[in-house]
Amino acid sequence: MKACIYGAGSLGTVLGAYITKNGGEIDLINRNKAHVEALKKNGAKITGTVDMTVPVKAMTPDEMTEKYDLIILLTKQLYNVEVLEGLLPFMNDDCLVCTMQNGIPELSVSKVVGEDRTLGCTVAWGATLLEPGVAELTSEPDSLSFGLGSFSGKQDERFHEVKKLLELMCPVEVEDNFIGVRWSKLLINAAFSGMSTVTGGTFGEAAETKISRPMVQMIIKECIDVAEKANIKIAPVQGKNITALFGFKGNFKKKISFMLIPLGIKKHRLLKASMLQDIEHGKKTEVDFINGVVVEYGEKYGVPTPYNKRVVEIVHGIEEGKFKPSFDNVKLFWDR
Repeated sequence: MKACIYGAGSLGTVLGAYITKNGGEIDLINRNKAHVEALKKNGAKITGTVDMTVPVKAMTPDEMTEKYDLIILLTKQLYNVEVLEGLLPFMNDDCLVCTMQNGIPELSVSKVVGEDRTLGCTVAWGATLLEPGVAELTSEPDSLSFGLGSFSGKQDERFHEVKKLLELMCPVEVEDNFIGVRWSKLLINAAFSGMSTVTGGTFGEAAETKISRPMVQMIIKECIDVAEKANIKIAPVQGKNITALFGFKGNFKKKISFMLIPLGIKKHRLLKASMLQDIEHGKKTEVDFINGVVVEYGEKYGVPTPYNKRVVEIVHGIEEGKFKPSFDNVKLFWDR
Protein backbone atom coordinates (compact mmCIF):
# COMPACT_ATOMS: atom_id res chain seq x y z
CA MET A 1 0.00 0.00 0.00
CA LYS A 2 1.15 3.53 -0.77
CA ALA A 3 0.91 4.99 2.73
CA CYS A 4 1.54 8.21 4.58
CA ILE A 5 1.29 9.61 8.09
CA TYR A 6 -0.48 12.97 7.88
CA GLY A 7 0.32 15.12 10.89
CA ALA A 8 3.60 13.36 11.69
CA GLY A 9 4.50 15.09 14.96
CA SER A 10 5.65 13.22 18.06
CA LEU A 11 3.68 9.98 17.59
CA GLY A 12 3.94 10.02 13.81
CA THR A 13 7.69 10.54 13.84
CA VAL A 14 8.20 7.55 16.13
CA LEU A 15 5.80 5.38 14.10
CA GLY A 16 7.38 6.41 10.80
CA ALA A 17 10.86 5.68 12.12
CA TYR A 18 9.91 2.18 13.30
CA ILE A 19 8.09 1.30 10.06
CA THR A 20 10.98 2.52 7.91
CA LYS A 21 13.63 0.90 10.09
CA ASN A 22 11.87 -2.46 9.84
CA GLY A 23 11.54 -2.46 6.06
CA GLY A 24 8.30 -0.60 5.37
CA GLU A 25 7.74 2.44 3.18
CA ILE A 26 5.77 5.41 4.46
CA ASP A 27 5.78 9.18 3.91
CA LEU A 28 5.83 11.54 6.91
CA ILE A 29 3.83 14.71 6.22
CA ASN A 30 3.75 17.73 8.52
CA ARG A 31 3.07 21.46 8.14
CA ASN A 32 6.01 22.29 10.43
CA LYS A 33 8.71 23.17 7.90
CA ALA A 34 11.53 23.14 10.45
CA HIS A 35 10.55 19.64 11.57
CA VAL A 36 10.34 18.37 7.98
CA GLU A 37 13.69 19.90 7.06
CA ALA A 38 15.33 18.29 10.09
CA LEU A 39 13.83 14.91 9.15
CA LYS A 40 15.10 15.28 5.58
CA LYS A 41 18.57 16.34 6.66
CA ASN A 42 19.22 14.19 9.75
CA GLY A 43 16.54 11.48 9.72
CA ALA A 44 14.14 10.78 12.57
CA LYS A 45 16.02 10.74 15.86
CA ILE A 46 14.16 8.78 18.55
CA THR A 47 15.31 9.13 22.16
CA GLY A 48 13.89 8.26 25.57
CA THR A 49 13.35 4.57 26.21
CA VAL A 50 15.10 3.76 22.90
CA ASP A 51 17.94 5.39 20.97
CA MET A 52 17.92 5.30 17.17
CA THR A 53 18.18 7.54 14.13
CA VAL A 54 16.38 6.44 10.96
CA PRO A 55 16.43 8.10 7.50
CA VAL A 56 12.80 8.80 6.56
CA LYS A 57 10.90 10.32 3.64
CA ALA A 58 9.35 13.57 4.87
CA MET A 59 7.50 16.44 3.21
CA THR A 60 5.18 19.37 3.84
CA PRO A 61 1.59 19.24 2.49
CA ASP A 62 2.46 21.55 -0.42
CA GLU A 63 5.08 19.01 -1.55
CA MET A 64 2.52 16.20 -1.91
CA THR A 65 2.15 14.89 -5.48
CA GLU A 66 1.09 11.23 -5.25
CA LYS A 67 -2.16 9.47 -4.38
CA TYR A 68 -2.33 7.18 -1.36
CA ASP A 69 -3.99 3.87 -0.53
CA LEU A 70 -3.72 4.56 3.21
CA ILE A 71 -3.59 7.79 5.20
CA ILE A 72 -2.78 7.47 8.90
CA LEU A 73 -4.34 10.57 10.44
CA LEU A 74 -2.60 12.20 13.40
CA THR A 75 -3.68 15.84 13.10
CA LYS A 76 -5.88 17.55 15.69
CA GLN A 77 -9.41 16.24 15.20
CA LEU A 78 -10.91 19.70 15.60
CA TYR A 79 -10.25 20.07 11.87
CA ASN A 80 -10.90 16.50 10.61
CA VAL A 81 -13.54 17.33 8.01
CA GLU A 82 -11.60 20.32 6.66
CA VAL A 83 -8.30 18.39 6.55
CA LEU A 84 -9.74 15.29 4.87
CA GLU A 85 -11.68 17.27 2.28
CA GLY A 86 -8.37 18.94 1.39
CA LEU A 87 -6.73 15.53 1.06
CA LEU A 88 -9.33 14.05 -1.31
CA PRO A 89 -7.21 14.85 -4.42
CA PHE A 90 -4.41 12.75 -2.88
CA MET A 91 -6.58 9.70 -2.17
CA ASN A 92 -7.11 6.75 -4.49
CA ASP A 93 -10.77 5.84 -4.92
CA ASP A 94 -10.61 3.16 -2.23
CA CYS A 95 -8.10 4.94 0.04
CA LEU A 96 -8.43 3.97 3.69
CA VAL A 97 -8.13 6.54 6.46
CA CYS A 98 -6.87 5.16 9.78
CA THR A 99 -7.32 7.66 12.58
CA MET A 100 -5.01 7.42 15.59
CA GLN A 101 -6.54 10.45 17.26
CA ASN A 102 -7.97 10.50 20.77
CA GLY A 103 -11.65 10.48 21.63
CA ILE A 104 -14.14 9.06 19.09
CA PRO A 105 -12.77 10.58 15.84
CA GLU A 106 -14.22 7.93 13.49
CA LEU A 107 -17.52 9.84 13.41
CA SER A 108 -16.03 12.88 11.67
CA VAL A 109 -13.67 10.82 9.45
CA SER A 110 -16.55 8.71 8.12
CA LYS A 111 -18.46 11.85 7.15
CA VAL A 112 -15.83 12.48 4.47
CA VAL A 113 -14.69 9.02 3.29
CA GLY A 114 -17.57 6.78 4.41
CA GLU A 115 -17.74 4.08 7.09
CA ASP A 116 -16.27 1.34 4.86
CA ARG A 117 -13.04 3.31 4.40
CA THR A 118 -12.71 4.41 8.03
CA LEU A 119 -10.39 2.54 10.39
CA GLY A 120 -9.63 3.44 13.98
CA CYS A 121 -6.50 2.64 15.92
CA THR A 122 -5.83 3.14 19.62
CA VAL A 123 -2.23 3.86 20.60
CA ALA A 124 -1.03 2.35 23.87
CA TRP A 125 2.20 4.35 24.08
CA GLY A 126 3.30 7.95 24.18
CA ALA A 127 5.86 10.32 22.69
CA THR A 128 6.98 13.93 22.98
CA LEU A 129 8.46 16.11 20.23
CA LEU A 130 11.60 17.58 21.79
CA GLU A 131 12.81 19.65 18.85
CA PRO A 132 12.59 19.52 15.04
CA GLY A 133 13.40 15.99 13.94
CA VAL A 134 13.74 14.63 17.49
CA ALA A 135 11.00 12.70 19.29
CA GLU A 136 11.16 11.06 22.71
CA LEU A 137 9.45 7.69 23.20
CA THR A 138 8.11 7.89 26.75
CA SER A 139 6.71 4.35 27.11
CA GLU A 140 8.70 1.21 27.78
CA PRO A 141 9.46 -0.79 24.59
CA ASP A 142 7.81 -3.92 25.97
CA SER A 143 4.53 -2.06 26.57
CA LEU A 144 3.94 -0.78 23.03
CA SER A 145 0.76 -1.92 21.28
CA PHE A 146 -2.01 -0.88 18.89
CA GLY A 147 -5.70 -1.75 18.88
CA LEU A 148 -7.04 -1.76 15.31
CA GLY A 149 -10.70 -1.78 14.36
CA SER A 150 -12.96 -1.14 11.39
CA PHE A 151 -15.70 1.43 11.86
CA SER A 152 -18.00 -0.58 9.57
CA GLY A 153 -16.94 -3.91 11.07
CA LYS A 154 -15.46 -5.10 7.75
CA GLN A 155 -12.08 -6.82 8.05
CA ASP A 156 -11.00 -7.54 4.48
CA GLU A 157 -7.58 -8.09 2.88
CA ARG A 158 -6.72 -4.38 2.94
CA PHE A 159 -7.59 -4.17 6.63
CA HIS A 160 -5.02 -6.89 7.27
CA GLU A 161 -2.46 -5.07 5.10
CA VAL A 162 -2.80 -2.10 7.46
CA LYS A 163 -2.34 -4.46 10.40
CA LYS A 164 0.89 -5.85 8.87
CA LEU A 165 2.21 -2.33 8.31
CA LEU A 166 1.59 -1.32 11.93
CA GLU A 167 3.14 -4.57 13.16
CA LEU A 168 6.46 -3.28 11.85
CA MET A 169 6.44 -1.21 15.04
CA CYS A 170 4.66 -3.30 17.69
CA PRO A 171 1.91 -5.89 18.30
CA VAL A 172 -1.52 -5.09 16.85
CA GLU A 173 -4.68 -6.43 18.46
CA VAL A 174 -7.65 -6.67 16.09
CA GLU A 175 -10.61 -5.33 18.02
CA ASP A 176 -14.11 -6.66 17.34
CA ASN A 177 -15.54 -4.54 20.17
CA PHE A 178 -13.95 -1.41 18.76
CA ILE A 179 -16.24 1.11 20.50
CA GLY A 180 -15.29 -0.60 23.78
CA VAL A 181 -11.63 -0.21 22.88
CA ARG A 182 -12.17 3.45 22.07
CA TRP A 183 -13.78 3.91 25.47
CA SER A 184 -10.93 2.23 27.33
CA LYS A 185 -8.51 4.60 25.57
CA LEU A 186 -10.88 7.54 26.19
CA LEU A 187 -10.96 6.64 29.89
CA ILE A 188 -7.15 6.63 30.11
CA ASN A 189 -6.86 9.93 28.25
CA ALA A 190 -9.64 11.60 30.23
CA ALA A 191 -8.00 10.64 33.53
CA PHE A 192 -4.28 10.85 32.87
CA SER A 193 -4.05 13.29 29.93
CA GLY A 194 -6.68 15.44 31.59
CA MET A 195 -4.89 15.62 34.93
CA SER A 196 -1.45 15.85 33.32
CA THR A 197 -2.66 18.98 31.54
CA VAL A 198 -4.35 20.42 34.64
CA THR A 199 -1.29 19.85 36.87
CA GLY A 200 1.54 20.29 34.38
CA GLY A 201 2.94 16.90 35.42
CA THR A 202 3.48 13.55 33.73
CA PHE A 203 0.98 10.70 33.83
CA GLY A 204 2.98 9.18 36.68
CA GLU A 205 3.11 12.40 38.69
CA ALA A 206 -0.65 12.92 38.33
CA ALA A 207 -1.23 9.32 39.49
CA GLU A 208 1.31 9.24 42.31
CA THR A 209 0.70 12.65 43.88
CA LYS A 210 -1.91 12.19 46.58
CA ILE A 211 -3.71 15.50 46.03
CA SER A 212 -4.33 14.73 42.34
CA ARG A 213 -4.88 10.97 42.51
CA PRO A 214 -8.45 11.28 43.90
CA MET A 215 -9.34 13.37 40.83
CA VAL A 216 -7.83 10.73 38.52
CA GLN A 217 -9.84 8.09 40.36
CA MET A 218 -13.14 9.94 40.05
CA ILE A 219 -12.62 10.76 36.37
CA ILE A 220 -12.11 7.04 35.72
CA LYS A 221 -15.20 6.18 37.76
CA GLU A 222 -17.33 8.65 35.80
CA CYS A 223 -16.15 7.13 32.50
CA ILE A 224 -17.07 3.65 33.72
CA ASP A 225 -20.50 4.79 34.97
CA VAL A 226 -21.30 6.57 31.70
CA ALA A 227 -20.22 3.62 29.55
CA GLU A 228 -22.27 1.24 31.68
CA LYS A 229 -25.41 3.37 31.26
CA ALA A 230 -24.75 3.69 27.50
CA ASN A 231 -24.44 -0.13 27.26
CA ILE A 232 -20.80 0.11 26.14
CA LYS A 233 -18.53 -2.70 27.30
CA ILE A 234 -15.16 -1.14 28.06
CA ALA A 235 -12.45 -3.36 26.58
CA PRO A 236 -9.57 -4.72 28.70
CA VAL A 237 -6.27 -2.84 28.56
CA GLN A 238 -3.30 -5.20 28.15
CA GLY A 239 -5.43 -8.00 29.58
CA LYS A 240 -6.66 -6.02 32.61
CA ASN A 241 -10.38 -5.54 33.26
CA ILE A 242 -10.60 -1.80 33.89
CA THR A 243 -14.24 -1.91 34.98
CA ALA A 244 -13.59 -4.61 37.60
CA LEU A 245 -10.47 -2.88 38.94
CA PHE A 246 -11.70 0.71 39.07
CA GLY A 247 -15.51 0.60 38.92
CA PHE A 248 -15.93 0.54 42.70
CA LYS A 249 -19.29 0.47 44.45
CA GLY A 250 -18.22 0.65 48.10
CA ASN A 251 -15.46 2.14 50.27
CA PHE A 252 -13.31 -1.01 50.37
CA LYS A 253 -13.06 -1.31 46.57
CA LYS A 254 -12.62 2.45 46.36
CA LYS A 255 -9.50 2.19 48.57
CA ILE A 256 -8.17 -0.70 46.47
CA SER A 257 -8.66 1.18 43.21
CA PHE A 258 -6.94 4.23 44.75
CA MET A 259 -3.86 2.12 45.51
CA LEU A 260 -3.87 0.52 42.05
CA ILE A 261 -3.85 3.76 40.03
CA PRO A 262 -0.05 4.36 40.10
CA LEU A 263 0.57 0.68 39.30
CA GLY A 264 -1.82 0.78 36.37
CA ILE A 265 0.07 3.59 34.64
CA LYS A 266 3.58 2.56 35.77
CA LYS A 267 4.91 1.65 32.31
CA HIS A 268 3.68 4.97 30.94
CA ARG A 269 4.53 7.12 33.96
CA LEU A 270 6.92 9.38 31.99
CA LEU A 271 4.30 10.23 29.40
CA LYS A 272 3.32 13.89 29.13
CA ALA A 273 -0.14 14.66 27.74
CA SER A 274 -0.29 15.85 24.14
CA MET A 275 -2.76 18.46 25.43
CA LEU A 276 -0.08 19.77 27.80
CA GLN A 277 2.36 19.89 24.89
CA ASP A 278 -0.23 21.90 22.95
CA ILE A 279 -0.52 24.36 25.85
CA GLU A 280 3.28 24.73 25.94
CA HIS A 281 3.26 25.56 22.23
CA GLY A 282 0.41 28.05 22.51
CA LYS A 283 -2.11 25.81 20.74
CA LYS A 284 -5.71 24.90 21.51
CA THR A 285 -6.19 21.45 23.04
CA GLU A 286 -8.57 18.60 22.22
CA VAL A 287 -10.12 18.55 25.71
CA ASP A 288 -13.64 18.89 24.25
CA PHE A 289 -13.04 15.65 22.32
CA ILE A 290 -11.70 13.78 25.35
CA ASN A 291 -13.17 14.79 28.73
CA GLY A 292 -15.85 16.72 26.85
CA VAL A 293 -17.06 13.51 25.18
CA VAL A 294 -17.56 11.93 28.62
CA VAL A 295 -19.56 14.98 29.71
CA GLU A 296 -21.65 14.87 26.52
CA TYR A 297 -22.44 11.16 26.95
CA GLY A 298 -23.18 11.75 30.63
CA GLU A 299 -25.75 14.41 29.78
CA LYS A 300 -27.31 12.13 27.15
CA TYR A 301 -27.65 9.17 29.53
CA GLY A 302 -28.34 11.06 32.76
CA VAL A 303 -25.03 10.34 34.51
CA PRO A 304 -23.36 13.19 36.48
CA THR A 305 -19.77 13.90 35.35
CA PRO A 306 -18.60 16.83 37.52
CA TYR A 307 -14.91 15.83 37.53
CA ASN A 308 -14.64 15.51 33.75
CA LYS A 309 -16.59 18.75 33.38
CA ARG A 310 -14.17 20.49 35.74
CA VAL A 311 -11.18 19.29 33.70
CA VAL A 312 -12.76 20.83 30.59
CA GLU A 313 -13.31 24.12 32.43
CA ILE A 314 -9.78 24.25 33.88
CA VAL A 315 -8.08 23.36 30.60
CA HIS A 316 -10.06 26.03 28.76
CA GLY A 317 -9.07 28.42 31.54
CA ILE A 318 -5.41 27.51 30.94
CA GLU A 319 -5.87 28.10 27.20
CA GLU A 320 -7.33 31.54 27.95
CA GLY A 321 -4.51 32.46 30.33
CA LYS A 322 -6.62 32.42 33.50
CA PHE A 323 -4.56 29.58 35.00
CA LYS A 324 -1.22 27.90 34.41
CA PRO A 325 -0.68 24.12 34.46
CA SER A 326 0.07 23.46 38.12
CA PHE A 327 -0.81 21.14 40.99
CA ASP A 328 -2.34 24.27 42.56
CA ASN A 329 -5.22 23.76 40.11
CA VAL A 330 -6.35 20.71 42.09
CA LYS A 331 -8.01 23.05 44.57
CA LEU A 332 -10.36 24.12 41.76
CA PHE A 333 -12.02 20.70 42.08
CA TRP A 334 -12.75 21.10 45.77
CA ASP A 335 -15.86 23.23 45.29
CA ARG A 336 -17.32 20.24 43.45
